[in-house]
Amino acid sequence: MKCLLVASESAEVLFYWADPEFEQNIRDQYGPRQYEGDTYPAFEDSFNTLFAPLIISCSTLIEKINDTYTSFITENAHLYILHQFGECLYIAVNGDGEESKEDLRRKIYVMKKLIEVHLGMVTLNSALLRKELRPQDTEQRIQLWKMLQSLLETYSLLREQDQSFLVEAVERLIHPTLCEQCIEFLERRVVQQINGSPERAGEEVLHAFILVNTKLLAFYSSRNASSIKPSDLLALILMVQNLYPSNNELDDTALEGPEGSSVPEVFYTPEPSPTGRESDAAEMEGESTPVFQFIDPDVQVAEDSLKTQEAQPPDPATPRRVFLEATFKEGYCPMMPHSMYCLPLWPGISMVLLTKIPNSQVAVSLYQFLEAFTMLEKKLSEGQEGGSLPRTQPPLSELRNKLDKFIRALGSNEIQLQNTWTDFKNKAFSRAAQGTSRELLMSCHAMKTRLCAVYRQYFVVQSHRSPQRLSVSLQEKALAMMQEKLMDWKDFLLVKSKRNITMVSYLEDFPGLVHFIYVDRTAGQMIAPSLNVTDLSTTELGKGPLAHFIKSKVWSLVGTARRYLQKGYTTVTLRDGDYYFCYFLWFESETGYKLEGIELPVLSEDSAPIGMLAGDYYRKLLRYYSKDHHTEIVKCYELLTIHLGVIPTDYILQHCCELAKKLWEPTRIPLL
Repeated sequence: MKCLLVASESAEVLFYWADPEFEQNIRDQYGPRQYEGDTYPAFEDSFNTLFAPLIISCSTLIEKINDTYTSFITENAHLYILHQFGECLYIAVNGDGEESKEDLRRKIYVMKKLIEVHLGMVTLNSALLRKELRPQDTEQRIQLWKMLQSLLETYSLLREQDQSFLVEAVERLIHPTLCEQCIEFLERRVVQQINGSPERAGEEVLHAFILVNTKLLAFYSSRNASSIKPSDLLALILMVQNLYPSNNELDDTALEGPEGSSVPEVFYTPEPSPTGRESDAAEMEGESTPVFQFIDPDVQVAEDSLKTQEAQPPDPATPRRVFLEATFKEGYCPMMPHSMYCLPLWPGISMVLLTKIPNSQVAVSLYQFLEAFTMLEKKLSEGQEGGSLPRTQPPLSELRNKLDKFIRALGSNEIQLQNTWTDFKNKAFSRAAQGTSRELLMSCHAMKTRLCAVYRQYFVVQSHRSPQRLSVSLQEKALAMMQEKLMDWKDFLLVKSKRNITMVSYLEDFPGLVHFIYVDRTAGQMIAPSLNVTDLSTTELGKGPLAHFIKSKVWSLVGTARRYLQKGYTTVTLRDGDYYFCYFLWFESETGYKLEGIELPVLSEDSAPIGMLAGDYYRKLLRYYSKDHHTEIVKCYELLTIHLGVIPTDYILQHCCELAKKLWEPTRIPLL
């Protein structure tokens, strides 16, 4: 019983996701209906009917008392979490007790992040966001919603299965030699050849990276490219997993030898791996067996109509428009448009290209102007009386000259922006028709809306109509070159992704250590022994219940550590039955010298969850700490450990210090 809804203040559904149990509950509540093939909008109407009283209630509270509720539990034990972003209300619901308040709040913030990655600065204007999230064309709306629903489901699955999405940090595939070879190959054979080709249609590859399932093998950035923020990279990995999900069962069969015996725990060089053709054939044979079920005819009609409207499998040659944070000499843009090409090398292994699109610098200018008008709007709303504008930086005369030049460069296509700007100038600069503060505020708001509309037209609408892209032959050539490079490594890489690091190599130095997670929060990277809990794979944790038990302890420790960190604690040690948990957060200089601790700010319960995808807490924490360390680069680290409870506490703390020193070097694998 799970659900997530995005709605406008007028109770209009802008997006929803619900699991099968919640959907069935709605059908049971409102009864079967016949809508002559228009089933999807009908179900959407039922959703609207269910949540409309709650949405209107929130809007009324905000209007009357400028406050609203953030969470509540109903009599039937359904937990509701609400959060208002601008004029959009996000509602997450859980009715089976499997998700806490923190889980639902995190899901809301992750959904907001995914929408920002797909729509960019359009999310800064509520009216334009409503148009994009709820297109008038029903087929287009269904396709968009299904894509977002699929992303949310993929995130929920990865957060339950993958440690990198649990702690929200990128996990590197630890093989320095192959990593360096791939980075060099990406630079010389892929990026340089594409950027030097006349078939690139004006695009330029800025970043290229290789993923093995959710783990990063190699990452290359061209010299004139801005660095990729770790939270953006994690969002891109999520998108790749959504396009080409990992098949855990097939991966697990690759871990077993011909007689079912496990392969060695530590790998150094690629060796021939047994193929999974027999298992593939068995799966195909199993899928061909017909299954007959008796289903309610009304439900069957609804499901059949939805299946006919599902989007086709993605075409690898078709890029997806993404908006990522970027910093250039010309300026800063938090949502810079890129084209993302995801080229599947083999199942589980993909190469991703991020390209700079023509006219992308327009986005930097639009954001700078948007920031300037936001600043003016803030100053005016603080109580500026009369028609005079505050003399803020940048000076208004400079803003006027830059915007005049910018509009002339756009040409006659943006006549609405030109008219809005002319109206603003008449009220702000003309002595004869100088406007009041209220009129200037309205003009500022109109300019911000028009700037976002230009951004939408250039980078969102145009990408739907006629996306410029690298030629198919150029993509195929890059794909073939990378496949040839990694042909002898592919089976090794798939096995390595499942057993990247194992506890075997640490047990001799740290007896009693059960598991650990080490995170470099500055680089957004993590190291942790693999946790394989499927029945097919065998690890030092064994099979079945024991492996699942340890996994549940790890997930519980991460949740506990976050709750204490939210209260300002940087060190947590506690005993849980037969196990001893430790959590540490500390700061270091660039040379590895440990810096003194500080008192961290205490966060409220309804604040953004701790992590990277949900608000980028650690980035803000580094800024907060760096206020008193202007002369040095500050780095932040985390370590979580689980020991057997019989180990003396002094030894456990000594283990943690030595383990942190040992793990310091592997995180220095460069992201070029």
